[in-house]
Amino acid sequence: MRFRLFSVLVLLCVSTHATVLGDTPDGEHVLVRMLPDIKQLITQPGVPLTTVIDIGKTYRESPEFNGVEPELELVEKGKVANVEPTLENDLLTLHWKQIGTSNITLRAYNPETKTIYIERILLEAWTPDYLSVCLMVVGGLGLFLLGMRFMSEGIQMVAGAGLRRMIATLTDNRFTAVIVGVLVTATIQSSSVTTVMVVGFINSQIMTLSQGIGVIMGANIGTTMTGWILSLNLGQYGLPIMGVAAFFYLFCKNERTRFIGMACMGFGALFFGLELMSNGFKPLRELPEFTEWMKTFSADTYLGVLKCAAVGCTLTLIIQSSSAALGITISLAAIGVISFESAAALVIGEKLGTTITAVLASIGTSANARRAAYFHVLFNLTALAYITSCFLWILMPVVKWLVGVDENGVILNSTVGIALTHTLCSVFNMLLFLPFTRIIANLLTRYVLASNEPAEKMQRTNLGTRVLEPPSISIERSRNEVLRMGNICELLSQRVLNIIKSETPDLRKVDDSLHDEEVLDSLQDEIIEFVSSILSGNISHDVADSARQQLRMADELESISDYLITIMKSDIKLRKSELSLPEPEKSEIIEAHAAINEMIGKIIRYYVERKSGTESGRIFVTDVQSQGRDINRKAKDIRNKFMRRMSEEHFDPQVVIALNTQINAYRRVREHVRNVARAIVGVR
Repeated sequence: MRFRLFSVLVLLCVSTHATVLGDTPDGEHVLVRMLPDIKQLITQPGVPLTTVIDIGKTYRESPEFNGVEPELELVEKGKVANVEPTLENDLLTLHWKQIGTSNITLRAYNPETKTIYIERILLEAWTPDYLSVCLMVVGGLGLFLLGMRFMSEGIQMVAGAGLRRMIATLTDNRFTAVIVGVLVTATIQSSSVTTVMVVGFINSQIMTLSQGIGVIMGANIGTTMTGWILSLNLGQYGLPIMGVAAFFYLFCKNERTRFIGMACMGFGALFFGLELMSNGFKPLRELPEFTEWMKTFSADTYLGVLKCAAVGCTLTLIIQSSSAALGITISLAAIGVISFESAAALVIGEKLGTTITAVLASIGTSANARRAAYFHVLFNLTALAYITSCFLWILMPVVKWLVGVDENGVILNSTVGIALTHTLCSVFNMLLFLPFTRIIANLLTRYVLASNEPAEKMQRTNLGTRVLEPPSISIERSRNEVLRMGNICELLSQRVLNIIKSETPDLRKVDDSLHDEEVLDSLQDEIIEFVSSILSGNISHDVADSARQQLRMADELESISDYLITIMKSDIKLRKSELSLPEPEKSEIIEAHAAINEMIGKIIRYYVERKSGTESGRIFVTDVQSQGRDINRKAKDIRNKFMRRMSEEHFDPQVVIALNTQINAYRRVREHVRNVARAIVGVR
């Protein structure tokens, strides 16, 4: 019978060392020892279903026989099921019957040392199941990605407030920015998420371009932590870790404990997925076609290094995760499918591939956000250019010296070597770019020009969409937009006050006020959409409370702007009819408006300062409510005085309507300002 078959003859032993089992009456020693594995592949179509192995040569070349001709004998050959073995002239011939495994026992006698060696040999005939290989690799990759997400989200839920504080304390100090980038990325385990987050922060004007560049450089170092985690080699413990952590995540009522369980569950899934990928790739190392194809990407020349880097870049572009690409690379290197040098070159390319995520996230954003994304590309492209040029004669010798090599010059731990290569490249590249941060920012500002779109359109799209961004960071971006709404409201209130105080209103200021009201409407819509996407995900109570607070504040601030525009339009309408409010009432209206301005400024400053504490919030709300009551009393006094004057004087109906409209608007504004204050401190 002729068909395409892959067969492997694997020699197994009971012990890794020679063990004396006993002596025979003739003084012969019986030993169980380990010989090197004997493997035979039948790969070409038309080859008979037979494997021939010169077993005598194997024994003669072993140290125990040292050239002595062995006396060989097959034992228990009748118990073999899938193969018919024969031994003649020191040739072991295997006539395969079917796919499967079988055992035979071989007895070898050394007449000089009078030692008998007995080995149990496992015979296996197999044909590759490409579907199983594909399913295992894809399943392992999916589990790996899921583990990354669970671990990242769990840590974010636990450390969310800390991450927000780190972002809030950013200064123009480039070293601080790098440290923040390292810490944030090491926490959330994704440089793609960090760089997308930086693009969003720069677009929302939370960060400057120089700060963003520093954070991106730090992110490239922080992401190397993934390699060090994978170097722990906990694949066999991944499933138990997942199982134990799942109980905490599913059944614990304490939120912090649940999210710690979620992070640990992701940690276990990470290693279990890596183990599945490694097992899935193992059959490939026995396939000559695959090994020959992989040799074309061997990083033993400069061209080979570039090829491997290109493959790594392409792989990351496809799966959109440098961590997942790193996991695949480590799996292939761990089982010997690719060499350590090839794996290290793949990692260098994977760093460049991860930049595409930030570039995609920068589409449609501000010029500074695009500049940050382009810097990420420049940063990693530069690293690729000079690291590949010194890869073979500087980088690899240094890494091998630090990790250690065996007598054949092969690195002792390829996973640690890959992680070390990843870290060294990122740290050196950061040190190279760090002194020139501001120069690079200036060059990017000069050559990456702003969009031709109107500025107001760019302002209304600062939030954009949440691409990979963690909720604990997204909520900080939306907070900044809510604060922006408050600042616009304060500016609008002051502008309306100037309009009603002036004898002749400035039409440009009127148009600016109407424009501000339109911007506030747009910002409210964007904030609602953005924050709703946060609430729809798996978030902590802290983030959920902040999200609901922001939705409430956005609604109240937009309502304040509506009533301020109502006041302005009422005043403009009177002026067009060549009318005006009576001087006493107008003077008191201006005083009420000034008090409203003070209230709006107070709540915005409180929101900026992030004051915390029950006592502080209670004092703040009490103060705002007291101010609101004063404004309400003043509005009532204005109306009552005017009503009494109406019985003595005649007023145009338009004046009466305008006064009532403005008084009602001021009372409504003070209610909305009070509601904003209550939302800030979490009072319903």
